[in-house]
Amino acid sequence: MVYLLFPGRHIALTEFQRKYLTKIIKEGLHGQLDVNKKPLAMGQKVNGIIWAITSANHSNTRRNPIPTDKRIEAIVTFTREFENMGVQSYIYGIDDVGATGRFADYCVKKIEVQSEGLLKLTPKNTVVVCSTPSVIALYKKLGFHILPAELTDLKKIKFCAPRPWDIVLAIVRSGQQGMDWRKEKVYVKNAADATKKIFEKYKLGDKIIEIHSDPLLSSEGDITETRNYNTYSRAFESSAQRKYDLIKKFLLPGRIVDIGCGPGALIKLLAENDNLRESDIYGIEAARALFEECTYRKNRGDFANENVFFYQRNILSGTIFARNSINTFITMALTHEIFSYQGKEKLKKLMSQIYSQLAHGSRWINVDVVGPENKNEIVYMKLNKKDGRNTDWNKKFPASQQNKLKSYLDGMSTFAKFLRFETDFRTAEREKAKYKFIKMGGTEYVKIKLEDACEFLSKKDYTDNWYSELHERFCFFSYSDWKKLYEQSGFRIIEDRANVENGSREIKNNWIIENRWKNAVELFRKFGSKLTKIDYPVTNVIIVAEKPL
Repeated sequence: MVYLLFPGRHIALTEFQRKYLTKIIKEGLHGQLDVNKKPLAMGQKVNGIIWAITSANHSNTRRNPIPTDKRIEAIVTFTREFENMGVQSYIYGIDDVGATGRFADYCVKKIEVQSEGLLKLTPKNTVVVCSTPSVIALYKKLGFHILPAELTDLKKIKFCAPRPWDIVLAIVRSGQQGMDWRKEKVYVKNAADATKKIFEKYKLGDKIIEIHSDPLLSSEGDITETRNYNTYSRAFESSAQRKYDLIKKFLLPGRIVDIGCGPGALIKLLAENDNLRESDIYGIEAARALFEECTYRKNRGDFANENVFFYQRNILSGTIFARNSINTFITMALTHEIFSYQGKEKLKKLMSQIYSQLAHGSRWINVDVVGPENKNEIVYMKLNKKDGRNTDWNKKFPASQQNKLKSYLDGMSTFAKFLRFETDFRTAEREKAKYKFIKMGGTEYVKIKLEDACEFLSKKDYTDNWYSELHERFCFFSYSDWKKLYEQSGFRIIEDRANVENGSREIKNNWIIENRWKNAVELFRKFGSKLTKIDYPVTNVIIVAEKPL
C-alpha cells in the first residue's frame, strides 16, 4: 500500500489541489517531480490519501477561522471523486503542539495512534504533499519524498497557483471593500466546489470576515484623573508573571481578550505561550497613556505572536466582539474599579456583556481584590505608632505639589496613616467607617468592622496613587458574594474541592502580609473580656467562570 500524506490546516480546498491529486492518481507516482524537481523512482499507484488536519484543536481565530468539523465535511465531499477512482481517504485531526522541530514526527505518530496501528507511515510507503517550505524541511529530515503541489521554486518560494490561505485573504479583502465574498474573483475561480458548498451552506465567508475585522474604536478617557501612570505601569510589569502563573492553566486557546490590559505586560507572556501560538490576542485599554505604550511595544516587536491587537475602548460603552465569539476573557483588578466608580449595576452590565460575547463552553478569568466572608464582624486593630511620625497627619497639598505627597505619607506611622486614611477614604461618597479607639490592658486598639479594617490594610501602602486608590473599594464582596453574582448572570463557577488550585478560590498574598502588614497591624477578636489574635484576611480572589454549553 502506498499513501499520499497531505498535512495542512485545510481551511479551504482548491481546484488546483483537485487537479493535482487527480493527475497523480491517474498517472501513478513514477516520474512525478518532487520538491527538488527530480522525478520520483517509485512506480506504485496511490492507494490512499491521508488528510492530516493540523491545528485541529483551534478555530475561531484569524489563522484558523474554520472549525475542524466543517473542514472535515469539505474534505469528505472533495474526496468522493478520488474514491470513485479507487483511492480511499483517511482524515485525522492533529492538535497544535506549538513550534517544534519534531512536528512531522509527531504528526506521523499521531496518525499511527489514531488509526490504531492501521497506518504506519514511512518514507517507503508514503509520499508527502506539501507546499510550505518550513514544513517540507521537517518531513525531508525524516527521509520522506515531497511532492510540492503549488510550490514551483523552493529557494525563491514561488507558487504557480493561489493556495488555500490566499482564498481566505481574498475573502477578507472583499469584506473590507464591502463586496459579496461569494462573488470575489479569487474565491470563485480557485476554490474547489466542495469548499464553496460548505462555505456558502454555513456562511463561513461571513465568519472569516467577522474574525478579521477590527472592533469599532472610540477614544474614551480613563475613569480617574488622579492616577500616576508611571507607577501604574511599573506595577503591571512587576506583577505580570505572578498573575500569568495564576491563570495559565485555565486559558482556552482561540480568541483571547485582556480587558484593562495596562501596558501589555500580561499579553507579552500570553504571546510567548507556545500553546497559544495559533490564538488571536486582544488587549482592551481605556487609558490613553497605557494604550499608547501598548502600541509602541507592538511596533517595537515586543510580542512573539503577530496576532496581537490593541484597542482603546471603554468596555462599558458597548459590546466590542460578536456574540458567542470569544474563547477566553481576562480581567485583572478591573471589576473593583467598575464597582467603585460606577456602581453594582454597571458591574452587572459588564458581566452581561462578557457573557454574551463568550462562546459556549468558554471562560472568563477574573483576578481581583476580595473581602473576607465575615466582613461585618467587629475586630480590634493594634496599629504601630513607632514606624513613623504621629503628628501632622492631615496636611493638605495643592494640585501643583502632589509629587510631594508620597514622601509625606511614607514618613507617617501606621497609626497616623490610619487617621489620614479615614479622612481621605471615599470622601465624595461619604462612606466613612464607624470606629472608636479603646484601651485594654494599657494598649490602644481601633474597634472597627472587619471590612473597613481590610480596606485600610489593602490601601495603606499605595502612596504613589493615594487619592486614586482611596476612591476605590476593595472589600465590598466576599468570595461567596462574587460566586452568587456570577451565577445570577448565568455563569458556572469552576471549582475543585480536592485541589483548590485547580479552580476558583480565595487567595492570601503572603508577600503583602510579610512585607506590608506584619509588624504594622495586628488584628484581634474579642472573647468575653479577652482579645485573641486572628490571622490576616484574604487579599485576592480568582474566579474561573464558564458559559455553559
